[in-house]
Amino acid sequence: MTVQTNIATDVVRPGTRAWIELLDRIHAGVEEREREQIAPHEVIEWIKKAGLGRLRIPVESGGAGLTVPEFFAALIDLAEADSNAAHILRTHYWFVEQHLQSIDDPAFRARLALAVDNKLVGNGFSEQSRKPVGLYFDTAFIPESDGGYRLNGTKFYSTGSIYSNYTQIWAAAPHGRIAGAVIPVDREGVTILDDWDGFGQRLTGTGTTQLDNVRVEAEEFFDLGEPDGEPVPGYQGAFLQLYLQAVTAGILRSVRNDAAELVKKRARNYSHANAPQSPAEDPQVLQVIGEISADAFAAEAIVLKAAEALQAAVDSVVDGVPTEAAAEAAQLAAAHAKVAVDRFSYATAAKLFDVGGTSATQAIHNLDRHWRNVRTISTHNPTFLKATAVGANVVHGTAFPANAYF
Repeated sequence: MTVQTNIATDVVRPGTRAWIELLDRIHAGVEEREREQIAPHEVIEWIKKAGLGRLRIPVESGGAGLTVPEFFAALIDLAEADSNAAHILRTHYWFVEQHLQSIDDPAFRARLALAVDNKLVGNGFSEQSRKPVGLYFDTAFIPESDGGYRLNGTKFYSTGSIYSNYTQIWAAAPHGRIAGAVIPVDREGVTILDDWDGFGQRLTGTGTTQLDNVRVEAEEFFDLGEPDGEPVPGYQGAFLQLYLQAVTAGILRSVRNDAAELVKKRARNYSHANAPQSPAEDPQVLQVIGEISADAFAAEAIVLKAAEALQAAVDSVVDGVPTEAAAEAAQLAAAHAKVAVDRFSYATAAKLFDVGGTSATQAIHNLDRHWRNVRTISTHNPTFLKATAVGANVVHGTAFPANAYF
């Protein structure tokens, strides 16, 4: 079904000259932005102007109409250019995917029009509280007499919201339920802080969202059921998780690129090395670069193979719900990808220093950003819990946890 709206620009499509030029422009300043902690507001404006927020939206509705595998291939390209920029867009692309799944619902179609109009949507889901990570919130919708609500609370890990036009908030609702709302980031009572202090992905705006008596209109509010309710088959969690592995695959490409450039610039090696004056000719150094390149290839191949399972889940959707079998296969594929890529990604990023030696650790080069970024991304969902769930599924047929934090 077509979404009617005013389309601002054509979409810059992956593989075109405009796509390559855009990625080159983004990449040109990435090292300086990371080193000097310059928030990529300008980069995100380039991305919006290029219509990249519409990559998965159907062509007839003003998007690029990419399949899921095509989308993840494009995402790896973007993450290679700038992993922060790619990560910033994670919950926007999930918002699009969430609404494409239920596009026949008028409310979902109306919200999807925001993305068609080149608006970006951030998030306010997670909280730093004593409650288990999942769908349990201190932030709450308080009903008002006219049918609207007031929203109060504090969210953290608000990745991308500081760069976005809207934010999607999930919170506790009356009668033990949970609910959501998509609201403008400049609405009275909404404050988004740039206070993320993690050692990696430092420019993603993964900080605090404060909600102080924020008005939510009745039509903006949507019910999400009970936190412990019977799960409906879905692939949205798999999409969110595979997204992070795609960003990691892009980072590993950057590690490969930086390793090759680094060795070309080195004028000396150790006196006891195979090529003391020519590191670029040293077979052992070339072996390390070859291993880095192979790992980057493997990460990309794993992500794109898992993306095929997500596409099958998308294709199985009827009345907004995928088949149980396709949804489970998508979850399994995304979990496999996470466990597999995490087993080598940290080590691959660290191998860059085997190529460059001690001088490569100097702050001016900022080459440690790759390891910091990969390691930070991997902490979103513990690998050991993912592997345990995969084992339980394979051996006992146990269903996967029904939340986006798995």
